[in-house]
Amino acid sequence: MSPLKIHPALAILSLFAMSAPAARSEVEYIPFPTREELRSIQLQAYACSRDNDAEACSSTRELIDPLLDHPRLPSSCKDVVWDLLQVANKVPKNSFQRRDAIDQPAKRLSIICINPAKQTAPKPSQQGGLAPQQS
Repeated sequence: MSPLKIHPALAILSLFAMSAPAARSEVEYIPFPTREELRSIQLQAYACSRDNDAEACSSTRELIDPLLDHPRLPSSCKDVVWDLLQVANKVPKNSFQRRDAIDQPAKRLSIICINPAKQTAPKPSQQGGLAPQQS
């Protein structure tokens, strides 16, 4: 019988695969945006929609742009951020439709982009059925 031969490329690949978990544990932890950060983005977006000011709109875009590259945010949050990024611009005439197009994704930011670990659902009652009446 011949001894088992291992191709050199396969050996290097297997060594890399074994070292990959250690490399992943050294990745920097990036926290979710806080409720206050999301609220400040919302307020800036509302100012952009209300005032139709170039400075307020560019400030809104600068605040939300880093959220697109955030590694822990879910895609649903990034969709809302993208929608807001697309509409937060100064236009010649401020209309209700424009304001609504900015306000809607701004409102959804605090709902969709909040840290899912901090959201707690109400615990169901341990009692089953109806509660007995006390006389």
